[in-house]
Amino acid sequence: MMNKTSHHPGHPAGKPGGYGHSDCGPRMIAWEVTRRCNLACSHCRASAKDIPYQNELSTAESRGLIDEMVKSGNPVVILTGGEPLLRDDIFELAAYGTEKGLRMVMAPNGTLITPERAKEMLRAGIHRISISLDGATKESHDNFRQVPGAFDGALRGMAEARAAGVEFQVNTTVTMENLAELPAIQDLAVRLGAAAHHVFMLVPTGRAKDVKVSGISAEEYEKILNWLYDRRKVVPIHIKVTCGPHYYRVMRQRAAQDGEPVDINTFGLDAVTRGCLGGVAFCFISHVGRVQPCGYLDLTCGDVREQPFSHIWRQSEIFNTLRDYGRLEGKCGRCEFKRVCGGCRARAHEMSGNYLAEEPLCGYQPKTGGDHA
Repeated sequence: MMNKTSHHPGHPAGKPGGYGHSDCGPRMIAWEVTRRCNLACSHCRASAKDIPYQNELSTAESRGLIDEMVKSGNPVVILTGGEPLLRDDIFELAAYGTEKGLRMVMAPNGTLITPERAKEMLRAGIHRISISLDGATKESHDNFRQVPGAFDGALRGMAEARAAGVEFQVNTTVTMENLAELPAIQDLAVRLGAAAHHVFMLVPTGRAKDVKVSGISAEEYEKILNWLYDRRKVVPIHIKVTCGPHYYRVMRQRAAQDGEPVDINTFGLDAVTRGCLGGVAFCFISHVGRVQPCGYLDLTCGDVREQPFSHIWRQSEIFNTLRDYGRLEGKCGRCEFKRVCGGCRARAHEMSGNYLAEEPLCGYQPKTGGDHA
């Protein structure tokens, strides 16, 4: 079955060639509304804990930030954390964003979703939520999340969302520990009624630096991406790869081999987006108002308490550098697929100290000439 073409949080509309200009607003914003979390996941970029965090944006500051988001364009706003449901005013903020015309989505871990909270999500205009499953069983998921009961809580949260009519997707972060379970996790997502399965290729930041990721070679990543390409034809829900931008190269290479055009009719919105969107069509705003290209790329591009977000989006030197694909270095800079892939800038930065360096987990050797759009 082909991927669905309906709009959803993982896919901004627009063509790759249309990205990269400061006058184009963000397509997605991940907003860490709080860093506090009731879980202690082994891959957490923020190393979040179940403690109050100081200096988080107030309700008034958050409303002002939403106003600035509207000025910057018409982005999808992902309310994330930490655990967003631990913020007392979360539904007030979601409703305010909805009132302003923004598409509001949420990334809870599922364990705190009750029937009433699911109904509140609907009333606040939450279009979709994402809940992570990083194991196909209670034992593997709870081990990954480091809290007993996390698996049952996630499934219960999905059931409550489904009962209330709130659409949900399943997110999975791939490591050597759960790689063999990926097919079973995907099958479980289908059985649970998920609208999509978003597969995240781990970036070694925060607690993820200690996760057994070193064993995943560039060759192994290539196998995973090709497997995901094949699965799109047989899985009845949308499959989206995140932080694995070279999937968009694989997609075009495999489609060419199959004699299949890459357009919205065959690949849905995957055909009109690109791999790494950090600073280009996507950004991250921390719990204290710090703006980054993405949550994994720890570079300060501005502070919403000091400058309007719309100004930061247009004027940040780092953002504008990321929008110039000619600045990419190493084989990423030479690659004919750089406009549709771009390499993971966060992984490059974490593993080399240079956010413009070549993607360290890509085995493809660029050909001379040509430029795939």
